[in-house]
Amino acid sequence: MLAKRIIPCLDIKNGRVVKGTKFLNLKDAGDPVELAKYYNKEGADELCFLDITASHEERKIIIEIVEAVAREVFIPFTVGGGISSTGQMKDILRAGADKITISTSAVKNPNLIKEGAVLFGSQCIVLAIDAKKQRAEKWEVYVKGGRENTGLDAIEWVKKAVGLGAGEILLTSMDADGTKTGYDMELTKKIVEAVSVPVIASGGAGKIQDITDVFKKTNCSAALLASILHYKDVSIREIKEEMRKEELSVRI
Repeated sequence: MLAKRIIPCLDIKNGRVVKGTKFLNLKDAGDPVELAKYYNKEGADELCFLDITASHEERKIIIEIVEAVAREVFIPFTVGGGISSTGQMKDILRAGADKITISTSAVKNPNLIKEGAVLFGSQCIVLAIDAKKQRAEKWEVYVKGGRENTGLDAIEWVKKAVGLGAGEILLTSMDADGTKTGYDMELTKKIVEAVSVPVIASGGAGKIQDITDVFKKTNCSAALLASILHYKDVSIREIKEEMRKEELSVRI
């Protein structure tokens, strides 16, 4: 059985790590390079870096921060935000990232998923989905940092993206994001069951039980964490020790 992964997420705005609730009311959470070093030392399995305003502002990702973080971490490192071409993907991988995550650009040009998978391998291409519930068993995909509803059905979109070559899914429930009330189990379970690639659950973790619950109840492959770690509510070691007690496969 593959070990379940704990992945700290660094949402970047103006060169600083920020965290909000339901994508709003962003607060400063620290320096990205210092936090990356800390999480690398603390035992994170991977790290995720998202330049959350790059797509909305229609600019390139801040490559200097990617390079600075890559110099400090020795675990897989995923980067996303405003990536709209295979040339940009190449630049970010050269800067030290291991994987690329795309969202807005993939909706605008689904063929970008296929092009990236062909050039760099499916394992490098992570599709990020920010989904919001519209009605019973119906979630729609939002882009541009949660500002724009595409009208796309999240489950149909994830199936199409995996068919084009996406090797992993980063699923964020906009309804649960930053609430600390637990992951959106219903949405996460639906997405996990719809595809054969690993799914990273994101949005809503407030305590360790939320993390063990999402692994047990949805069979997702990884949990993305932000507020709960940035503000030192719990440590990665505490999370992993509890996961081991709950008989979840985990790297200590």
